Amino acid sequence: MTTDDTAPAAAPGDGPAGGVLVSELKRGAVTLWEAVFQSFSFIGPAGDVAILLVGTALYAGGATPLAVLIAWIIYGLWMNTPMQFSKEIVNSGSFYAYSAQGLRGWGGVLALWYWIGENLTGPSFAVLGLGSFVYLLVSSATHSVVIWVVIAIAVLAYGVVLSYLGIKPSLAYTMWSGFLETAFLVITAVVIIIMAGGHNSGATFTLSPVGGRFHLLFLGVIFSVLDFTGLGTATTISEEAKDARRLIKRAIPLAWVLAGMALIIPSYALTVGWGLPHMASYAKSPDPGLIVYQRYLGRVGWALLIAFTINSYMMYMVAKVNAVTRTWFSGGRDGIIFKGLGKVHPRFRTPHLAIALFFVLVIVIDMVAGAVLGPGTGALWLLTISGICIIAVHIVGNFALTVFTLQRGRFRWLYHGLIPSVATVLGGIVLFYSVYPVPSEPTGSAVVVGLLWLLAGFFVAAYYVWRHPDLLKKAGRSRT
Repeated sequence: MTTDDTAPAAAPGDGPAGGVLVSELKRGAVTLWEAVFQSFSFIGPAGDVAILLVGTALYAGGATPLAVLIAWIIYGLWMNTPMQFSKEIVNSGSFYAYSAQGLRGWGGVLALWYWIGENLTGPSFAVLGLGSFVYLLVSSATHSVVIWVVIAIAVLAYGVVLSYLGIKPSLAYTMWSGFLETAFLVITAVVIIIMAGGHNSGATFTLSPVGGRFHLLFLGVIFSVLDFTGLGTATTISEEAKDARRLIKRAIPLAWVLAGMALIIPSYALTVGWGLPHMASYAKSPDPGLIVYQRYLGRVGWALLIAFTINSYMMYMVAKVNAVTRTWFSGGRDGIIFKGLGKVHPRFRTPHLAIALFFVLVIVIDMVAGAVLGPGTGALWLLTISGICIIAVHIVGNFALTVFTLQRGRFRWLYHGLIPSVATVLGGIVLFYSVYPVPSEPTGSAVVVGLLWLLAGFFVAAYYVWRHPDLLKKAGRSRT
């Protein structure tokens, strides 16, 4: 790193809290496995196993395990960018900081704008999604507004409070519960596979279940790619990690491997457990994962999957609050968004003002979407916007990596040229087929909103280039 790329370290005695600046996060607090599960918790694997793999199975059918495997590989290519940047830049802004440094500031504004779109709709989807899950379990609650409102507030408050109290307690929860959830999913999946006996088939990893129609498989892949969203968010806690440049580049691939284990193996188990010839009915069931678990593992397996599914939503929310508020903190510290967001709590060393704003905004979005569309439809509407925005973030980051390394004479054709280019093309394909043809309502309006949000990002970036070029020059600098 050059001197210009690195912010000066805080001098002792510059502020309260033991002589550390109140604008500084808690340095050296995060260990390797805590960083791993900050990323891993985003995928909420038990929730995918219980419900969300239905989207993949709707198109891929018996080839669902192959679709999940391909999506996992694609997302692995997307993880090249945060891994490469994490060796150069230590900044809680993650893709915002990386894009700002790579694309002369304006790219950071663009990435931050796109990420804010995901920041507000992704967790809102999860909050409403848990309410929908409870509706599946308790039929008497289907028409009760009170129940989903209470669930929405409770799950969001859980993530907010735990994140507010410090990086250590929040990551301790995600790490230990994540270990248990991974072990549960892998072990139970293996048991189901063994019990399925003659129903096991290698055909699940071929095109034969979809009659050789690649486009159906690819549509299933699109749904599965979103299941891996967030695996790079260990970068958002890099300022708090020990030896961040070494630790983060190790944490991301470990999280990616664990995510593959927690989703690919269970997706195969669910397919053969349901019955390869009957996968068309799998996609029509509201809770097929629970049905398979009860069929093979009885009420105990069924109840444990429910418990871990709820835990998935909780883990996701804690990790989400950690990542989102640190990104906003970085943008606030640079003056790109509200400067007040660039402050930390003097005792807990967390971006408390960003956390408070996050809580208010997500609650408002949830209440409006839930009231207008209902929790189930509202969750899917928000997920559509979230998916569009996060793909755009990755595309901006990929481009920034290539430019960044070329400008600094560190370009390596494989890691900084070929892989980011392939990842961008794949991201563009996924984005295209996510929005075209435009789905029927209410999802169609979500596509329109998502595309308008992407377009607005260019105008926001242009505004900063025109009115605040001084801020862009300093945006996203490494903090160590």
